[in-house]
Amino acid sequence: MGAKKKPFYRVIIKEQRSKRDGKYLENLGTYNPLIDPPEVKLNHERIDYWISKGAKPTETVASLIKHNPPLTAEQETEIAEQKASAKQAEQDAFKKQMAEREEKIKAEREEAAKESKAKAEEEKAAKEAEVKAKADAEKAEKAEEAKTEDAETKSDKAPAESGEATEVKTDDASADEAKTEEAKSDDATEVKADEAPAEEAKADEPKADEAEAKSDDAEKVEAKEEPAEEKPAEEANS
Repeated sequence: MGAKKKPFYRVIIKEQRSKRDGKYLENLGTYNPLIDPPEVKLNHERIDYWISKGAKPTETVASLIKHNPPLTAEQETEIAEQKASAKQAEQDAFKKQMAEREEKIKAEREEAAKESKAKAEEEKAAKEAEVKAKADAEKAEKAEEAKTEDAETKSDKAPAESGEATEVKTDDASADEAKTEEAKSDDATEVKADEAPAEEAKADEPKADEAEAKSDDAEKVEAKEEPAEEKPAEEANS
């Protein structure tokens, strides 16, 4: 019985002429050498019966019978209790070992979880720092671009303002010149207008003198003519 590297034996009774692994007549006990102390279970009553019938035990079976004599009820009870206590201790030790193993696995898992959490936090912090640095770089780049654009706008605006000022001055000068020319033309027109009435007045004065002279001559003629008419009358009366 048993398996490779795990021997387990049975104490049997069989005929001497039968094969080693052949049929046996009765099972008289077991022997387990792997436990400490080795476990031996023998049915002494049936062993004694077969020995009385002429059966001869082998050296190994004889040694087992010699070192494991029949026990009283009290001895069997005590041995059973010892075995039960040993079994319970073995179970307790196994449970303790399993509990320690579970505690160790739990501690390893907790440690792994802490390491994983710390690693995740480090990666998160690194990622946040990278994003922040990228955002700061973009912000600085935009600020630099805005500064450059402002400088370009100012540089473009300065010539435009100077051009506008020149144009305004030119326009003002042209307006002043136009006003001056208009004023000169107005003055010239007024002078001409003033001179024309004066000439007209001068031209009218001789005409008025001539008219007055003609009227005076007419009155003289009429005065001369009237005395001539009166004289014939007076002459008739005389």
